[in-house]
Amino acid sequence: MTWLYVLLAAMAPVVELRGAIPLGVGLGMPPGAALVWALAGNLLVVPVLLTLLPWAVERLTRWPAAARLWDRIEARVRLKGEEKVQRYGALGLFLFVALPLPGTGAWTGSVLAVVLGVKKRYALPAIAAGVVAAGVLVYLATTGVLRGLAFLVR
Repeated sequence: MTWLYVLLAAMAPVVELRGAIPLGVGLGMPPGAALVWALAGNLLVVPVLLTLLPWAVERLTRWPAAARLWDRIEARVRLKGEEKVQRYGALGLFLFVALPLPGTGAWTGSVLAVVLGVKKRYALPAIAAGVVAAGVLVYLATTGVLRGLAFLVR
């Protein structure tokens, strides 16, 4: 049943796999299994977001309160990643999602792709690859491998 917690946590917009992998390990799941379930959960939301988000925004922004909320979300997302995506295209989107920092996961990457009008055929593989890269980095940090490599940066 632990796999379900990890899968659902990875699907959540704030937690994503950055929190789901440590959650799974903390609940006693082997790190490799936590990585697989977190990747599955985080990757499941990407095509759904890229498909439904434009439709939802179009309909919800008809209401002034929802339009104001969307404007704030759009401004925040543009501030975080617009320059990188405008400069590097799909590679920039990949790098944005791959860095396991707060607010740079699959959800924000998908919103950024929609806001900037990145075609789904470019956005989906870039975001998916970024999720996998971030998952590997979080896995390495969770298992202590990255701590062991700290001597390389000194």
